[in-house]
Amino acid sequence: MIPLTLEQIAAVTGGRLHRTDGRETVTGSVEFDSRPLTPGGLFVALPGEKVDGHAFAAKAVESGAAGVLAAREVDAPAVIVPPLPPGQAHERALALTGDKDGSGAAVLAALAKLARHVVIELSRGGLTVVGVTGSSGKTSTKDLIAQLLEPMGETVAPPGSFNNELGHPWTALRADERTRHLVLEMSARGPGHIAHLAEVAPPRIGAVLNVGSAHVGEFGSREAIAKTKGELVEALPSAEEGGVAVLNLDDPLVAAMASRTTARVVGVGEHPDAQVRAEDITLDEQARASFRLITPAGEAPVTLSLYGEHHVGNALTAAAIALELGATVEEVAQRLSAAQRRSARRMEVTTRADGVVVMNDSYNANPESMRAALKTLASASRGKRSWAVLGVMGELGADSVSAHDEIGRLAVRLNISRLVVVGDEAAAMHQGASHEGSWGEESVLVPDAAAAIDLLREQLEPGDVVLVKASKVAELWLVADALLKEGVA
Repeated sequence: MIPLTLEQIAAVTGGRLHRTDGRETVTGSVEFDSRPLTPGGLFVALPGEKVDGHAFAAKAVESGAAGVLAAREVDAPAVIVPPLPPGQAHERALALTGDKDGSGAAVLAALAKLARHVVIELSRGGLTVVGVTGSSGKTSTKDLIAQLLEPMGETVAPPGSFNNELGHPWTALRADERTRHLVLEMSARGPGHIAHLAEVAPPRIGAVLNVGSAHVGEFGSREAIAKTKGELVEALPSAEEGGVAVLNLDDPLVAAMASRTTARVVGVGEHPDAQVRAEDITLDEQARASFRLITPAGEAPVTLSLYGEHHVGNALTAAAIALELGATVEEVAQRLSAAQRRSARRMEVTTRADGVVVMNDSYNANPESMRAALKTLASASRGKRSWAVLGVMGELGADSVSAHDEIGRLAVRLNISRLVVVGDEAAAMHQGASHEGSWGEESVLVPDAAAAIDLLREQLEPGDVVLVKASKVAELWLVADALLKEGVA
């Protein structure tokens, strides 16, 4: 972040100085974990259910931190933030910190104010903030955007899916005077969440990928999800002020967001009206896509190293953003073709010594991403035996049973050889597969990851292709990790 004294941080956050005259200057990183703090950094003392960061304040300063952002007095130079007024403690912030009295939410609110101050100052100096949202594909797209923009100037993007009220300001505060691009992934579990994140780090370019069923149990409907996702384009500056909304025209709910923004709209997708689109899409034997990138400035061939046709849409969004920021069509095509997977457990494909291919997509799941993963498995396993090891898709509300049933039936229609459904919460997946077509013992329901591992250990054969996917709560990465350990075959 930009250098700021504790006195300036107190002014920005509305806090008060404690054990300091405020002259200490923060020149290092802003961290809520004392271990990665750099000299001159700012330690953010977050209280939680199990660990209270306030207990590490003195140690953080002893290790070189310039000061602490805290909710109560500590034995170190600090900015003590005020409590939030009743009703203003953001519910997700409370859930993130797990503290009982709202002090953690107060610290997060102060961190958000600090991030906003820094981002606005840097934007005056040429920083471009890019926001990305959607029901699925946010992390992969964020990683692609970063790889396309890095050759054009220093770029900051969050690791993995650090996209909530903590990860969002933390990432924004990684930017400094040298940073040209700040790429932020924006998640939501309710109305107003994306609007809040856009206020923390105001974007000039915003991209909406899709509107799916993720968190429909919390939102109530896809239309309600679309309303919240569209908060991103509503937050953009006008076209005259440089605002750009990148919208996936293949998704009608996303395309309709064009009426909700004064920013210039750039359509992407396979839709004929998309300014940045893909034509002549083909998949190789490992389900990696090639296509012609068509843009107003020309066209060029692209061959992705990422697995799955669904990455074509992600690539088009990244391409549109890079083109807006000055890349040529040829540069975009070359960088897309060279782009690699950066975030773990997202279609992470590994071939074992015995030829078994493990497709670890276990980080998270919703109906849309599950369908995409199954189609990728089907394409990558032609002529081979395929296994889908699937667990629960969380937060689907009243649609949960039908959504799981549909995925089980899709596995049959795609001719997946074996379906292993893990956990009673996903039992409808097994039932759907069993009721579809003439399947018999191809589908099996097992109680947990350990049982799935035992089954695979017994029945996997050299050359088989295994997809592992579920929502995080299922922890199915345990299955993928076990399959990749030496001697499992």
